[in-house]
Amino acid sequence: QVQLVESGGGLVQPGGSLTLSCAASRSILRFLDMGWFRQTPGNERELVARIMNGGSTKYAESVEGRFTISNDNAKNTVFLQMDSLKPEDTAVYYCHAYGGVDYWGKGTQVTVSS
Repeated sequence: QVQLVESGGGLVQPGGSLTLSCAASRSILRFLDMGWFRQTPGNERELVARIMNGGSTKYAESVEGRFTISNDNAKNTVFLQMDSLKPEDTAVYYCHAYGGVDYWGKGTQVTVSS
């Protein structure tokens, strides 16, 4: 059973930064892609950023230029560097991996507020 464990969420002021981490229980090279989604109450989960096995990335328009997704294959970890955070970035952030099957982490809360 593959496990994805997120960390790094918390409370930050507008304009601040946070880095989320997602540690996988197996080699991330075996996934076709990994990414971060977020969800707010009453809304569907939405894609924030994705990184393909070959290294290409994709971002939601709302975070383009502010968020950066990266990975460390040796540590089986994917990161989401979030800069210039806005109150509308407040959400539960979920790590996702696809390798023929969808895998999800349990989520980490990010709150952007003064």
